[in-house]
Amino acid sequence: MGRADPEEGQLPAPVKPPDGGWGWIVLLGCFVITGFSYAFPKAVSVYFKELMKDFHVGYSDTAWISSIMLAMLYGTGPVCSIMVNQFGCRPVMLIGGLLASSGMILASFTTNIIELYLTAGVLTGLGMALNFQPSLIMLGTYFDKRRPLANGLAAAGSPVFLSSLSPLGQVLLEKFGWRGGFLIMGGLLLNCCTCGAVMRPLDMGMKRKMEKVQDKYEAKEMLPIGGKSEEGISTIDGTKKAKKAKKKPRKGKKLLDFSIFSNRGFIIYTISKFILVLGLFVPPILLVNYAKDTGVPDTEAAFLLSIIGFIDIFARPACGMVAGLKWVRPHVAYLFSFAMLFNGLTDICSARASNYTGLVIFCVFFGISYGMVGALQFEVLMAIVGSQKFSSAIGLVLLIEAFAVLIGPPSAGRLVDALKNYEVIFYLAGSEVVLSALFLAMATYCCLNRRKEKEPPPEENPSAGGGSDTEEAESDVQEAEEHSSDNHQPAHSTDNAVVAASEEANHVAEEQSGEGGGCPEGDGEVLARDGCNADQTVQRDSF
Repeated sequence: MGRADPEEGQLPAPVKPPDGGWGWIVLLGCFVITGFSYAFPKAVSVYFKELMKDFHVGYSDTAWISSIMLAMLYGTGPVCSIMVNQFGCRPVMLIGGLLASSGMILASFTTNIIELYLTAGVLTGLGMALNFQPSLIMLGTYFDKRRPLANGLAAAGSPVFLSSLSPLGQVLLEKFGWRGGFLIMGGLLLNCCTCGAVMRPLDMGMKRKMEKVQDKYEAKEMLPIGGKSEEGISTIDGTKKAKKAKKKPRKGKKLLDFSIFSNRGFIIYTISKFILVLGLFVPPILLVNYAKDTGVPDTEAAFLLSIIGFIDIFARPACGMVAGLKWVRPHVAYLFSFAMLFNGLTDICSARASNYTGLVIFCVFFGISYGMVGALQFEVLMAIVGSQKFSSAIGLVLLIEAFAVLIGPPSAGRLVDALKNYEVIFYLAGSEVVLSALFLAMATYCCLNRRKEKEPPPEENPSAGGGSDTEEAESDVQEAEEHSSDNHQPAHSTDNAVVAASEEANHVAEEQSGEGGGCPEGDGEVLARDGCNADQTVQRDSF
């Protein structure tokens, strides 16, 4: 998708999302990719104690492995956008799967912590980034009406894989050691290549169908000439060459579309998302230590994260179903604001929880609100910028979020070390999330809704090309119409052979119509010729 035509350097015309069919296979692939991308950096933490013993380093040194993975996942967003716009989603995902797998395999042979940073951190993180972003783009091309549900189901991969990879990593560590565990985990990441292989572009099938239909129509139109059949075949080749010569050179395709910054909705979303990420990940990171400081046993403290993950599994698909309702979807930005407000108030209200029961209640409500935020964040972005500019938009948003990820949790950890008080951290994190919710809701109402009341919204044509421009898609439609009109009226060709063959065909058609013959049949909608009335017009599936 978003790739140029190898023959003519042109993008195919936009295709309507099927909202099903092969899209369910694409959704399954996106579910797996999302699970690996978000859960893998956290699941690797089960190996940290063994790494500390073998390499004689501290916990903060080993924690950099997960931090580098997340930094690559967020910070390489623009690079992923450029590669998707240039080469398409499927090739980028195949390369990403190989990089992610090779990073973990090479990490199993490392001899120091620096080599681990470069292999498990940089290489595997880059590979997962090259899988995560294209999978979301492909999901947007295959789903339109059911897109909120599809986003919710795909987002559920994160808690599902987190609850699976962590126990699996512990088992592999006990039986094979950390080197054997890294090697097997690298093999598991090869499944990303399988997920990338099923990301079939929509436009390829439509392009092949269009060419087949046009060739069949032209052949049938020339066959009635009789002895001139060979001349008709050569005429078809001459027609194609003439049309290729008439094609106007296209403008260079933008590798990264910065024009989305002129979209007010995108600016509002980006600012609110930056504020949100500053405080969103702080409570789950500090929750276990917070519980231990209040006197909760280690096993029960670790179980709190399992509660959040279990609730999160069901919250994301359920929120996706709600967001897809007809009366909710036009206001999905406000639903996203409510989810953030719910999450922030949960942090604030639980800041003074002093017993295990209070922390369990916090985990239940945090799991619900956290799942709602995870299910809606990319759906809102798709609704704002559209599928054509989503590849550039998500890359830039992830880059901006990378700065927030590097600022929020580390700053919270330093405040805990300085103040020795978790209550202040929960108040601060909750306030940041609430601020982002209020900013998104108020800015959407004041800056966007009032503007829509004054000016009618522009008509947008749903497109499947995540990496193409709107102008390019519209020009492709116009060129396709000109191409079709040239097929229906071959007399307009500048080639003398085409003109002669067309006049011969019309003469034969007139003789057949005089003898009671019907209109020539074809695969397209043929304009009525002399001797045929309008009722005999033949229909076909329009391009």
